Amino acid sequence: MRNEGTKVACTISSALSSWACVGALEPGVQLHCLALKIGIHMHVYVGSSLISLYAKCGRLKEASKVFNEMPVKNVVSWTSLIDGFAQNRQLEMSIEVYGQMRFSSSKPNDVTYTILVSACTESGFLGHGRSAHCQTIQLGFDSFTHVVNALISMYAKSGLVKDSFYVFRKLGMKDLISWNSMISAYAQHGLADDAIHLLKEMENKKVQPDAITFLGVLSSCRHAGLVEKGRLCFESMLHYGIVPNLDHYSCIVDLLGRAGLLQEALEFIKKMPIRPNAIIWGSLLSSCKLQGNVWIGIEAAKNRLLLDPTCAATHVQLANLYANAQCWDDAARVRKRMKDGGLKTDPGYSWVEIKNEVYRFKVEDSSNPRMNEILFVVDSLIDNMKRLGYVPRMDEEQFDP
Repeated sequence: MRNEGTKVACTISSALSSWACVGALEPGVQLHCLALKIGIHMHVYVGSSLISLYAKCGRLKEASKVFNEMPVKNVVSWTSLIDGFAQNRQLEMSIEVYGQMRFSSSKPNDVTYTILVSACTESGFLGHGRSAHCQTIQLGFDSFTHVVNALISMYAKSGLVKDSFYVFRKLGMKDLISWNSMISAYAQHGLADDAIHLLKEMENKKVQPDAITFLGVLSSCRHAGLVEKGRLCFESMLHYGIVPNLDHYSCIVDLLGRAGLLQEALEFIKKMPIRPNAIIWGSLLSSCKLQGNVWIGIEAAKNRLLLDPTCAATHVQLANLYANAQCWDDAARVRKRMKDGGLKTDPGYSWVEIKNEVYRFKVEDSSNPRMNEILFVVDSLIDNMKRLGYVPRMDEEQFDP
């Protein structure tokens, strides 16, 4: 009888996991009701799958309730709840649950630490991420490829490329994700020569690069302004049988645009074998704004709006471009279209971590109790920038509703 109950629990758990993967809440709830009816809702397999289902559907209250009511919890139960909070950007709760787990009978495993490190990466909690790294070393998980891949990304996004490279080099069994993560780390910081060197090292070690590998190298070239190396990298993709996608084309457009080769970038877009998307036109538009090219910028903005007509930021840029060209009627028409459509730009966000606490800010936010001190520091920084020769471009903010 007990074996039969376990079989049913495994079946329902498997079905719940399938629904969780696609975020299907309603059929998952129906299975929860069935588990309640036949009395297996407390089974550790079923409970763990229910936690995952509710968490992936954004129902953290229900996920926590299932977890708290489980008489027996295993590492999957704990890790599912940690992952649930992490997926919903509630890192503080993830860390709190992780702390409770460490003092329970179920100890964190390699999957737990991979999830925790990834959550710290997304939230900018470097202090907690370093602490998790120390734990992986103590427990021997620092030799697990997926754990190290997460650490490479965490340190890279925190600006610590040397730390990324250190954990990368220490890893014995590197997979393609390891190589791509390290190349991406170099790309984020414009270290194109290092990224290209790593690509050559992959070739020497007979590791076959993929589309993501080349995307990382191309990104590093565009950040470093290496036009010729970027072109060669793009052309070499066919040598590996890799067909460039929109992301690769976007890198080349951005590379040419940043180098001031706007006409070449425009011609490159027009000759693309696949239809350019809004991101590609937006990249050209940003370069035109940077280089002060009004007419190509107007063409880029028009094409972007054809693909994304509700983009408020593009409307603002187009109105300003028309104003710079003294096409006042056109500028007024764009502004009216924005007003009639109720389009508004989203406020910008920023954050900083100080002593393991993250402070978040958004445009026109005055809720911070130390706002006067913050504004004083910002004004001081602006004054210092001006003394160093920085000249604000006030023309870029002509029209921003």
